[in-house]
Amino acid sequence: MINKIVEAIGLALNAEFGGDINIYTEKVEQGLQKPCFFIACVNQARQLWRGRMYRRENQFCLQYFPADIGRVREECNAVAERLFSCLEFLPVGAKKLRGCKMHYEIIDNTLHFFVNYDFLAEQAQDTPAMTELAEQVGVRE
Repeated sequence: MINKIVEAIGLALNAEFGGDINIYTEKVEQGLQKPCFFIACVNQARQLWRGRMYRRENQFCLQYFPADIGRVREECNAVAERLFSCLEFLPVGAKKLRGCKMHYEIIDNTLHFFVNYDFLAEQAQDTPAMTELAEQVGVRE
């Protein structure tokens, strides 16, 4: 499910910012082309909610590396405002997840935007398959 959420975030970013900004999901050693986004799931938690239902909490960090080094704060603040809107509702398969606990920080000329996508999930129940069936048939007199 995490990979589907990452993919949906990438699609939302493409829709909002267009194809001019690169989006990375894996670490880039060299050749990072700015401006760009880096998407990572930084924290996951699972808690029993009721029965076989579990509450899944998934915190994501989107890092934005701005192009204009002279006006970093201005560019990062403008991008963060757009992220609040475009990441609020995220279509993931048949579900629509709502982003919550959104906040951001600007650290070392990079925007760090945090958003949680929490949902309830039912854990599949493992039932053993029937291996053998025996039946006795008789005639009453």
